[in-house]
Amino acid sequence: MAWLSRTRLFRWMGPRIMPGLERVTSVFNHGRTPLSGALVPSLVLHTTGAKTREPRRTELMYCPDGADMLVTGSNFAGERHPAWTANLAVHPEAVVEVRGRRIEVLASRVPEAEREATWVKLEANWPGYRKYERAAGRELRIFRLTPR
Repeated sequence: MAWLSRTRLFRWMGPRIMPGLERVTSVFNHGRTPLSGALVPSLVLHTTGAKTREPRRTELMYCPDGADMLVTGSNFAGERHPAWTANLAVHPEAVVEVRGRRIEVLASRVPEAEREATWVKLEANWPGYRKYERAAGRELRIFRLTPR
């Protein structure tokens, strides 16, 4: 699956079909496990909107790092950062659901000095993932979610 996710076709189709598929799956499993969780470690991130202060929900792939979780704002290698990254920057207190368990977390951007070591971990979790950054033509925002 990792090779498929790096294709131009998937990067084009993913943002068009995955959100709808995730919503349908959520109805059947009561929002406990994202569809993508069948393939990779996945979580549901609950944030507060940066501008609206409205609750937001996003299904994401994550990389376990001890008790912490690493999430990357790849946006299917799109040219824009996903909204959830702005939400975490403004409101770093969030909640994640992992396998049906709710966990309060505090988000922090991975510092520049740690990015290369973090990419090694991310690519061990999902080979070739950094190609999203190259394809996007922007530096992807990486956050560490630490349980509170």
